[in-house]
Amino acid sequence: MNLKKILCLAAMIMPSLLIAQQWQPKKAVLMTRFAKDVNPNCVLPEYPRPQFARVKWLNLNGVWQYQPGAAGDALPKGKLSKTILVPFPVESALSGVMEHHDRLWYRRKFTVPAAWKGQHVLLHFGAVDYESEVFVNGKSFGVHKGGYDPFSYDITSAITGAGPQEITVRVFDATDDAGEPRGKQSLHPQGIMYTPTTGIWQTVWLEPVPVTNINDIRITPDIDKSVVKLTVSTAAKAARYTVAIKVKDGVKVVQTYSGKAGQELSVPVKNAKLWSPDSPFLYNLDISLQKDGKSVDMVSSYFGMRKISVGDEDGYKKLFLNNKFLFQIGPLDQGFWPDGIYTAPTDAAIKNDLQMIKNYGFNMVRKHIKVEPYRWYYWADKLGLMVWQDMPSENSYTEHTPPIDSVAYASELTRMIKTHWNTPSIVTWVVFNEAQGQHNTAGLVNMVRKLDDSRLINQASGGNHFGVGDFMDIHSYPPPAVPESKTQVLACGEYGGIGYIIPGHIWKSGPTYIMIDNKKDYTNLYDTYANDLVLYKTNKGLSAAVYTEITDVEVELNGLLTYDREVDKGGVANISASNKKIINDHMYISDVLPSSQTNSRDWKYTFSKPEDGWFNTQYNDAAWKLGPGGFGTSFTPGVNVKTVWNSSDIWIRQDFTLNETRAINKDNLVLYIHHDETCEVYINGVKAATIDGGTSGYTVAPISKEGKAALNLKGKNTIAIHCHQTVGGQYIDAGISLLSKTKP
Repeated sequence: MNLKKILCLAAMIMPSLLIAQQWQPKKAVLMTRFAKDVNPNCVLPEYPRPQFARVKWLNLNGVWQYQPGAAGDALPKGKLSKTILVPFPVESALSGVMEHHDRLWYRRKFTVPAAWKGQHVLLHFGAVDYESEVFVNGKSFGVHKGGYDPFSYDITSAITGAGPQEITVRVFDATDDAGEPRGKQSLHPQGIMYTPTTGIWQTVWLEPVPVTNINDIRITPDIDKSVVKLTVSTAAKAARYTVAIKVKDGVKVVQTYSGKAGQELSVPVKNAKLWSPDSPFLYNLDISLQKDGKSVDMVSSYFGMRKISVGDEDGYKKLFLNNKFLFQIGPLDQGFWPDGIYTAPTDAAIKNDLQMIKNYGFNMVRKHIKVEPYRWYYWADKLGLMVWQDMPSENSYTEHTPPIDSVAYASELTRMIKTHWNTPSIVTWVVFNEAQGQHNTAGLVNMVRKLDDSRLINQASGGNHFGVGDFMDIHSYPPPAVPESKTQVLACGEYGGIGYIIPGHIWKSGPTYIMIDNKKDYTNLYDTYANDLVLYKTNKGLSAAVYTEITDVEVELNGLLTYDREVDKGGVANISASNKKIINDHMYISDVLPSSQTNSRDWKYTFSKPEDGWFNTQYNDAAWKLGPGGFGTSFTPGVNVKTVWNSSDIWIRQDFTLNETRAINKDNLVLYIHHDETCEVYINGVKAATIDGGTSGYTVAPISKEGKAALNLKGKNTIAIHCHQTVGGQYIDAGISLLSKTKP
């Protein structure tokens, strides 16, 4: 019998079985296939903390009593009025409640196993949103504030006798009505704000520990020195205790080491196997706390030998993994579930999401303004996905935004880092998302750097930039764009957002950046953006990009997967091929006819509809105005406006002469263009392209076979463009470029 079955069998004999029959899941708009595997007697039975594990523990997930509360409530007496399945949020279908209450009471019985006699008993909560007070047998063990970090209490002093004991938890969560970190939660979900999570939403469990025990470990790999730095902390006077360490490759011991508790130890790891997305090798760790040569406490852990850093390449700051440039491409992962909201139905569901990210060919994932349970990071470590970890935002995109609680933000940011700083997969801390509650950016970046100088820091993905941290990160929708900096890593922290509705698999229709109605156009557009990223990586110094997003979320319908995880919209093979191209390919671009992106070129232009034949070489454009490109409005992203165009239409023409000495293959010619919005392009009177929509930066577009044939590489030419604008910013400029897989 495997461990999971043993754990589930043990859970079935717990007191929760007496009230398990009272639980039935509610029916959400959508349910995942994992919901059917939720057993009220065996909820998320896996050991919840893989990097700091002990053999003995007791899972307290399952059916608890609960009832809504009110401000000023006294500790309730007797049985609470309702039941809830822990650890699913009260708003979720899987909780069996599916109601919102800002104040809650939880209660359950438990029995301490007889084998734990003589040891201290710790009560662990993975996360409770937002404020909680924990009572054991009526004794309060304190108030915890923060919806994303684990906390524990030594409840030994409150345990009475050998029979049933009682846990009671008081919860308060203000959500929109406070300036505390809350990510995408809202009491008024709409658009990019979603159903809130209140109360216990991660595993609750008990653990016996000796009086003197290991209470923390800090692991920092150093591949340059072939060591792993390890600090083992204990509440006891460290001078009297030592630690014995075993580093294992699987079950094989490859290094033993001993040293003093409480001090940083440099444990050799010779000929280290490096962790990377292509080879996510993890070493196992056995750590024993010893006194006078005898083991007092033992924990097991693991680590990955990897290094994340910034290096110099081709005149840009680049992302290096293990001292080599590796382009990071990943999806935005918001971590919402239609049936569990913040809580995945099962561990298999967690793994499935991350495995799909790997299957799609991504090597990174941006965990978007949410902090997950330990096991999410365990699977990222095991499967090999680099993680950008966002700090959950405070003020969100709602009408009512209370003042920022800057003290809570700094405190919870610190706790997030300390909770997960041993995680090999986390390579970047993202301090802010966009300008959402952004404050004291330089000070918080400095604080993070002091806490953890082994990872990179993104000051604000898509937000206000103050030249601090390691990244210059912009957001661009729907096509990607690249920022400019010679002193920071360049990233496009969000792009894409391609909407595609799959009937029968939507929560509710809502707005999106661009909507596609068939698989072929969907994957073609995804691949077009992939080609843009290859060009930006090769020619503009881009180091990373984040696609929005891995799954639909409530009314957002731009996921690669539907919200219920049932439909793969574009096909794994198609998306994977595009992503592997982004990571591995290079495409160099050189001018044939320069655009006005850097140095303006003069064009003839008119805002009035011209006569037929306006695009022909012999057309008389004497009545048109002469002005420098580009043409548009200054508030449009990625532009170099030299001539204002703010009407609905513009027609532009330019005569130019080529005298190419290169052996140019016309098949490799493309338009280098920034258009907002739809445009048609002619070369020497021949239609070369019709391009729908708009771009947020300069990109390439194919030239028709006829357009390529019409271009005279040695002699006079005319390029003519009509651009039509409907709403928002506007811009038009173009050139002709040559693509090559080899560096010019």
